[in-house]
Amino acid sequence: MKQMKIYILLATLLIASMMLASCAPATTPTQAPATQAPATQAPATQVPATQAPAATPVVFAIEHFGVIAGSTWGGAQDRALKRIEAKYPNVKYIFRENVAPDQSDPFAEDMIANDKANIVIGSAEFMGLPLKDIAAKYPDVYFGTVVASDLTTMPNFIRFFPRQDQALYLEGLIAGALTKTNVIGIVSAYPNIQVLHRQAGFVLGVQDAGKLLNKDIKVYTKYVGSWYSPPDEKSIAETLVDTYKADVLTVQTDSSAAVDVAKAKGVWFVGKDMDIVGELHWGDTKTVAVSFDTRWEVIFEKMILEYVAGNKKPTTVYYPGMETTMTLADGTVEPTVDLMNDGKVGLDAISPAALPSIPQPILDLLKQRRDQMMAGTWDPFTDHAFISAGTGLELTTPTKISIPAAGTEVKAAGVVPTTEFLLTQFNFDLQGTTVLK
Repeated sequence: MKQMKIYILLATLLIASMMLASCAPATTPTQAPATQAPATQAPATQVPATQAPAATPVVFAIEHFGVIAGSTWGGAQDRALKRIEAKYPNVKYIFRENVAPDQSDPFAEDMIANDKANIVIGSAEFMGLPLKDIAAKYPDVYFGTVVASDLTTMPNFIRFFPRQDQALYLEGLIAGALTKTNVIGIVSAYPNIQVLHRQAGFVLGVQDAGKLLNKDIKVYTKYVGSWYSPPDEKSIAETLVDTYKADVLTVQTDSSAAVDVAKAKGVWFVGKDMDIVGELHWGDTKTVAVSFDTRWEVIFEKMILEYVAGNKKPTTVYYPGMETTMTLADGTVEPTVDLMNDGKVGLDAISPAALPSIPQPILDLLKQRRDQMMAGTWDPFTDHAFISAGTGLELTTPTKISIPAAGTEVKAAGVVPTTEFLLTQFNFDLQGTTVLK
C-alpha cells in the first residue's frame, strides 16, 4: 500500500509538471502508425504549470525482436508507449525493429548517444539480456527486458513480466465450457518457462470448467519450434482439429495461422496478448470466442515515474497482475491484463455467438474470479496445486532442475508460489496436458 501511495504521488506531481514541459519543442521520434484513441474521453484537468518544475525529459527506447505490424507481442508494447506519450508530454518513444542479440548493445548505445535515450528495454529476453553488459557503463540510464527464464538484475537493469496467467485462466474457463468434443488444442512455440507457466494458467481454467460441468477434457499441445512460423503453425492446428478432434484452438505463437485454420474448420479460437479481432482484424467473433489484452504501459509507467523521481535504486522486478492498473490520458482505468474481444472488455468480451454455449455456472465463476483478481484477493497459481505431467524442460543453468516425475505434487494448493519459482523454475507441464511429438 505504501508503494502504491508513492506511485500515486509521483504520478500526480509528474502530470502537473507536464503542462510546462509540453510547451518545449520536441524532436519527432520514429513511430509506427498511430493507434486510434478511444471514442469516449474524460475532460482534462488543467493544473497551473507553476505548481511544479519542468519534468525530466524521458526518451524511452524499445528494441523489438521482430516487426511491430501484425504482431500481438510487439504491437502491444508499441501501443503501450503511444499511450504513455499521450499522457506524459515529456516522454518520447523511439524504437528499432528486428533487433538480434548481437545488435542490442550497439543499437542501445547509438540511441543513448544520438537520441538521448535514458530508458532502453528489449522486447524479449533472448535479445534484451545483453543490455545488462552495458548497464554499469551508463548508470544514469535504466535498462531492462522481459523475463523468460532468467531473472538477472542490476541496480539499473530491470526485469518485468505481466501476470498473463490470470487472464489465461479466465480464457481456460471459457474454452472448457465451449468444447463439445472435450478436446482443446494448443499450438505452442517451444518448451520454455514462459510458455509453460502461461499454458499452466490456461490449463487450470480448463480443468476448473471440466469439474464444474462434469466434463473430462483433454488438452493437447504440439510445439512449432519457433514463435513465428505460419506454415508450421497452420499444419499443427490442422492436425489438432483433424486427427485429435479439437474443437477449440489456442496458441502460444505469434502469427494468425491458427485463427485462419479455426475459421476454415468451423471451430472456436481463443486469442492471446491483444484484442486480435478489434485491433489486428484476425477473424471475427464468429470464430474468436475471446482474447485477452496485455497493457505493458502499466509496467512502463512505473519505470518512468521512478526515473523522473531520480531513483538510482529502482524496482528491479515487476510482475503485476490484474490488481495493478494505469489511468490513461482519457481517464480510462485499465488493469495489467484483461479479457478483450472486438473492443469489448471483461465478460462483455465473450463472443455473442459463443455466449449461448456457456452455462450460467461458468459465467458466474468467471465474474467471481475476475472480480477477485482485480481486487488482488485470489490467484489461480495460489489456489491450485501444481501436479506435474512428467513432461517439460530440463534446466541446466544456473541450477540443474529435472522435470518432476508424472504425478508429483510440486506445489500444494493454497501455497503462494514465489516470483522466482514462477519465472525461472516452472519447467513442467501440468497433469492433464499431453505433449504431442
